Amino acid sequence: MELIANNKPLNMIHQETEIVNNGSSFIEANTELVSLEHLKEKCIIPVFSKDNETTISHYEFIQKTSELVKKLFPESNINTPEVRVSHIVKGRTPDAIGKPAKELLESEKTIYYERCAFLMEIKTVTKEISGNRLCLTLGGVRAYNQENLYSTKSLEKFKVFIGFKNMVCTNLCISTDGLLNDIRVGSVMDLEDKIAELVSTYNMDRHIEVMEEMNEYVLSENEFAHLIGKLKMYLSQSKSQQNFDFPITLNESQLSKVVKDYYSCDNFKCGDNGSISFWNLYNLFTEANKSSYIDNNLERNVNVYALMNNLANSMLNSTPNWLLPSI
Repeated sequence: MELIANNKPLNMIHQETEIVNNGSSFIEANTELVSLEHLKEKCIIPVFSKDNETTISHYEFIQKTSELVKKLFPESNINTPEVRVSHIVKGRTPDAIGKPAKELLESEKTIYYERCAFLMEIKTVTKEISGNRLCLTLGGVRAYNQENLYSTKSLEKFKVFIGFKNMVCTNLCISTDGLLNDIRVGSVMDLEDKIAELVSTYNMDRHIEVMEEMNEYVLSENEFAHLIGKLKMYLSQSKSQQNFDFPITLNESQLSKVVKDYYSCDNFKCGDNGSISFWNLYNLFTEANKSSYIDNNLERNVNVYALMNNLANSMLNSTPNWLLPSI
């Protein structure tokens, strides 16, 4: 393994008044960009069918989170939530029963989205790593496909994260303590308490330090090839054969994208000799993860962060790791 020393001290988090987004999205897959007003005014609210009790709507989730973030960061410049939705569910009003679809009026159509993801940039809190500006970001995911809407009203599931967005490529950088993956609440007020708890326990300084340290570790071309080969082997193994200490959640097509970008990515490709830093490799993984569906995107993002830490610890301590050549 190749370990390169980096004697540069961590830069202090500094204040910015403006951050320019390059226009690409933090998640791709089959998502569509919509406004908060669209969710409020154009979408119906699903109910639990057995008692007709309403769910917490996407609009309520995002609006309450936005209000809380402004309270928690009162001196910060916070942007309007960027909202991505997928898996549209279409319906029609009762007076349009039996009417051909092509003759439906807009007033006779109903829609809601099964899955919704959003984020807000806290624009005044930024950090720079390897020339990449990172912006503190908070957001969440709601996926109705993970609810039993055919039953009576029960606790509803939400996912909330706080971390950084790489403004060069819009990749999300989320640490293990920056994600609440299975919030179960019965009201918007309970949801607000959980989000506030996440923000209070998130260790931003440590998260930045770990990402900065990724620049200290480098894989050669052969080591990168070994890693990708092992990851693809892992995906084909049975559960009993998967002998790595935590599951790999990216799929094979995403790993293939990592390989392609290893050679062609303008921002994070390998060097002339084929070597690549962990920081660049981490961003190749998080870039590939943007093709994940909304309902498993955050978990995969954190899984990549855990993977990079696992590899770095093995290199630092010279301990055997199935994903790396023998040390």
